[in-house]
Amino acid sequence: MRQLAVVVLAAGEGTRMKSATPKVLHTLAGMPLIGHVLATASSLGANHVICVLRHEKEKVAAYVGEHFPKVEIAHQDEVPGTGRAVEAALEVLPAGFDGDVVVLSGDVPLLDVQSVSELLARHRESASKGTLVTCELENPAGYGRVLRARENLIGIVEQKDASAEQLEITEVNAGVYVFDFALLSETLARVGTNNAQGEKYLTDVAGMMLEAGQLVQAHMIADPWLVSGVNDRHQLSNVARELNARIVKAWQLAGVTIVEPESTWMDITVQIGQDAIIKPSTRLHGLTRIGPGAQIGPDTDLTDTEVGEGAKVVRTHGEGAAIDAGATVGPFSYLRPGTRLGSDGKIGAFVETKNAAIGAGAKVPHLSYVGDAEVGEGANIGAGTIFANYDGEKKHRTKVGAHARTGSGNVFVAPVEIGNGAYTAAGSTIRRNVEPGALALNPTPQKNLAGWVLEKRPGSASAKAATEGTE
Repeated sequence: MRQLAVVVLAAGEGTRMKSATPKVLHTLAGMPLIGHVLATASSLGANHVICVLRHEKEKVAAYVGEHFPKVEIAHQDEVPGTGRAVEAALEVLPAGFDGDVVVLSGDVPLLDVQSVSELLARHRESASKGTLVTCELENPAGYGRVLRARENLIGIVEQKDASAEQLEITEVNAGVYVFDFALLSETLARVGTNNAQGEKYLTDVAGMMLEAGQLVQAHMIADPWLVSGVNDRHQLSNVARELNARIVKAWQLAGVTIVEPESTWMDITVQIGQDAIIKPSTRLHGLTRIGPGAQIGPDTDLTDTEVGEGAKVVRTHGEGAAIDAGATVGPFSYLRPGTRLGSDGKIGAFVETKNAAIGAGAKVPHLSYVGDAEVGEGANIGAGTIFANYDGEKKHRTKVGAHARTGSGNVFVAPVEIGNGAYTAAGSTIRRNVEPGALALNPTPQKNLAGWVLEKRPGSASAKAATEGTE
């Protein structure tokens, strides 16, 4: 087996993004552009994967080091151009390397492992010294044009160096290559910068190899989306829409019902079980996991959230939460990080939770805030209940025991514990622990001031209503 090195070009400034964030770190389906490319590169079984950096190299290197620690880093110097970038990558390879070099672009995120593998296989089977990917585009503006004599590749011309006749060509260079390492190294050393951009072009390598009589082939890919580059935010949104459509279709073919694909977005890192139902206007992000038969949406946004088998989540925003099997959430619920809802439990309308463990079968039906809390199995939290967890300096926890029943309009002033099976009366503020089986209440008697409205609000609609039928 010949050795293999994969070079990922990520040195460009990306000025058309008009952003303080490096272009290759802009997010697509939950992962930076460079992450998609490095994931493909790392799956090819290469001996070396090298990422070439220049602009904002510290930021990009930090991402690469954290998420792809086996990837090697090369730094491009002040000499511009893709040819110089590849040259910098080759300098990182150890002495004695002998094999093929695949070159990928860090801003071409949809190219998959299968397509690159097919490219490499064709290159090796034909004993080519160079093979490059091309595709047909309706609008080829911005791309280098592929020059052919009959069917044979005879050269590549960059757009700014192309003649008017050459600009009419619709077959373009996709910026993906395979080269024989030894010949690539030797040819790059002879590439100059005598062109409109004053850059050292990698495309010149193919031209020089052809002039020397070496076999260089063009490998056309039928699907142009696979080699679509991202240079500005408009292109980013177009690629994102296409990738999302492919992700959605893949899950549909895997047995997931997605009611309205056009309004459903999901990251490439999301996992969904068979027979789950995803309803319109749902967004699934990060490491979200949806169990078999679960129903999500409509109008739901989940990030890094686990949803168990058969659970239902409606019109909810959730982040860093876990919802166990058979539980129900929503509508209009807000699950903040650290929330865990046990099996067959319920978090209802207009409920906010944070760092809260709500046991199996427990219910927080509506209009409540549950923060820094533990709610036991089968407990029921009355409407309008507030877990007052903050004393102005520190957060404290509240514990509600199994099968406890708390009244509407309660305030639990943490730290406080309501024992198993205990009750609290409506309107109570609980500041002290409640023993198991007890009833806690605030026994302040109600006082009615007769005639107050007539005295304090004379002539008002309330006063008139109060006197109707009394004369």
